[in-house]
Order: sequence, then C-alpha cells, then structure tokens
Amino acid sequence: MGPISPQTTTALGAELLTVVAKLNRLATQRIGLPLPWAQARLLGTIDDQGEARISDLAELDHCSQPTMTTQVRRLEDAGLVARTQDPDDARAVRIRITPEGQRTLARVRADRAAVIDPRIARLSDADRETLSAAVGALHRLLDDLDNSPE
Repeated sequence: MGPISPQTTTALGAELLTVVAKLNRLATQRIGLPLPWAQARLLGTIDDQGEARISDLAELDHCSQPTMTTQVRRLEDAGLVARTQDPDDARAVRIRITPEGQRTLARVRADRAAVIDPRIARLSDADRETLSAAVGALHRLLDDLDNSPE
C-alpha cells in the first residue's frame, strides 16, 4: 500500500466522522436514557472538562449562554452537577459533575456500549484486531487534537 494522498485523507476524515456519528446515533436510539440525550452529552462534556464556566460550556456546545444556563440548571436540579466558586473570579461560578452525575454518565455509557458490544463479538478475529488498532489510532488522533493549537 502506497502513501495516502491529501484527497484520500480528507475523504477518510469525512467518512470517519460520518461512521462515528451514525454509530453514536444507533447506540443512543436503542437504549432508554435516564435523561435526554442533549443533557447526557452535556454531562459527558462537563466530565471531560472538569470544572468549567457556563460560558465555556456554551462555546464548546456552540449555543448561547442563556441556553447553556437552562441546560445546566436542569442537570443541577437533577443533582447531576453542582456550582462551585471560580477561584479566578469571585463573581463567576464553575460547573462540576457530582458523584450522582458520574454514576448516571457511567450508566449511559455502559448501556450504549451494551448495544455495540454484541455486534463487535460477532466480527471476525481479524476485524476485532483491526478495530482495536483503530481505537488506539483514534486515541492518538484525539490527543493530537487536544494538544495542538486551534
């Protein structure tokens, strides 16, 4: 196999995003979520970010600050997130996931994985090895995205 051209890389990136999005949709559609998907996704973002300001969460989610405030309030009312004082600005707060939020998020992730795991088990050994290697490559891709300037 020869070098991959920039056009092929672009097509691979688009195909990867399409497949991952479809896999996510199917995993989510086939389970009963304990909270709406948008809230589960936001809970995952808060977990990934650690403590974050509402404005930062709104920017990450490409929504307005009032919209994010409403979503955070719903998670807070459910006991899944809590507000803490921002050490850098006494007027601001940060949002953090609570232990109950972590349990809920773990349950959502486990339920979604339970949709995919039996299908992975039906793949050939070679396909499972390829998928395992691809997951490693995806982790490296995420590390590169996380550590490179925008």
